[in-house]
Amino acid sequence: MTQGKFITFEGPEGSGKSTHISLLRAFLEARGVEVVVTREPGGTLLGEAIRNLLQHDPSDPPVARAEVLLFLACRAQHVERLIRPALEAGKWVLCDRFDDSTMAYQGYARGFDLELLGRVNAFAGNGLRPDLTVLLDVSPETSRARLAARQATPDRIEREQGAFHVKVRDGFLDLARKEPGRFAVVNTERVQEAVSEDVCAAVEGRFGGSFGGSF
Repeated sequence: MTQGKFITFEGPEGSGKSTHISLLRAFLEARGVEVVVTREPGGTLLGEAIRNLLQHDPSDPPVARAEVLLFLACRAQHVERLIRPALEAGKWVLCDRFDDSTMAYQGYARGFDLELLGRVNAFAGNGLRPDLTVLLDVSPETSRARLAARQATPDRIEREQGAFHVKVRDGFLDLARKEPGRFAVVNTERVQEAVSEDVCAAVEGRFGGSFGGSF
């Protein structure tokens, strides 16, 4: 059986990851691809419990070093229990955040050593790397405006100061510059249809021989 493809979506808060994962899923399923959609932190029972600790438990928020380790524990479980089995079954996995988020948030923004984070990321993911990473880019100003327009209460990380989120975005862009062959950077400060077309075009350009049909 042919191995499935692993596509991750990254970006600052409010970049539209959930929306464009859903649109890409529809695009792929219309072409006969079996798709699994998942997220980090989360994806498994253990992962969802860790997500709650990371985002929605203000009584004893994790210190920065504990935060890194919780994300890594979630990823280790996620890869072995869900992502790798799905890929081996020939399914395509679309994941809302993966190890680049650890680099951007805990490395560039929190200040942990990037080389060390790269090594522990590889350990947690047991060497698994995305076949394609779609970076949905958005300015800090637009990100803040989109978060303010949401009805939901911001989570612990969304409530970080503006300078933190600037570092996150700069980190993502730096990661994309270092690995242009893996990243597709898409500007999301446009109408949804234009962004979706660019996302689908990036996937089709990379994997067009792996499924039928076209735009």
